[in-house]
Amino acid sequence: MRKKIMRIVYLLIFAVLFIWTIAFLYQKSQPKIIAYKAEAPTFIDISEKTVATGKVVPRKEIEIKPQGVSGIIEKIYLEAGTIIKKGDRIAKIKIIPDMVNLNSAEARVERSKISFNNRKIDFDRDSKLFEEKVISDSDFRKSKVSYLEALNELNASEDNLQLIKKGITKKSAGTSNTIIRSTIDGMVLNIPVKEGYSVIQSNTFNAGTTIAVVADMKDMIFEGKIDEIEVS
Repeated sequence: MRKKIMRIVYLLIFAVLFIWTIAFLYQKSQPKIIAYKAEAPTFIDISEKTVATGKVVPRKEIEIKPQGVSGIIEKIYLEAGTIIKKGDRIAKIKIIPDMVNLNSAEARVERSKISFNNRKIDFDRDSKLFEEKVISDSDFRKSKVSYLEALNELNASEDNLQLIKKGITKKSAGTSNTIIRSTIDGMVLNIPVKEGYSVIQSNTFNAGTTIAVVADMKDMIFEGKIDEIEVS
């Protein structure tokens, strides 16, 4: 009797599971109802944007370098961040003369002095003779020309010696290239040298040593990087 009851229970459970499976499969096979929602159209502007990484830099930025003179930084007058005008002093260079050129210049000065002293003696003598009408005007003028030529040669040799030693002459002391000056108005961004540093002049074969970097901070631009696919 007990076995019969258990068999009926199992059959009922199987029947329930079968009916549930049939109902589940039937429900899954039914198409889903799609509900659509109507919206009123709107008009807007569509814009594409691209993120570019970069920095804001001065449009006009220059490096100040020595022109026609090499040596050692003797004095720096400014520091980074200083606002300067065109022509303001930045640094002073002390020239280290080449010994061969220095010896040659000193020897030229000595020869010029000897020649000048001889011509001066002749000129002084001829001046007295001309006053006494012993020599002609033509001879006196020749003596005077020789004296002036000797004087010019002496001055030129002394200027050349001073130029080799100090980079300036008596006549050009106000425009010496040993004083490094700014060529534009702006701000000193950087002074990469210090007092005592050796510097080289800018020429055809050498870029020269940068004394200072000066930029016009009133005119700035943005420099950024963009992928090639974003260029268009």
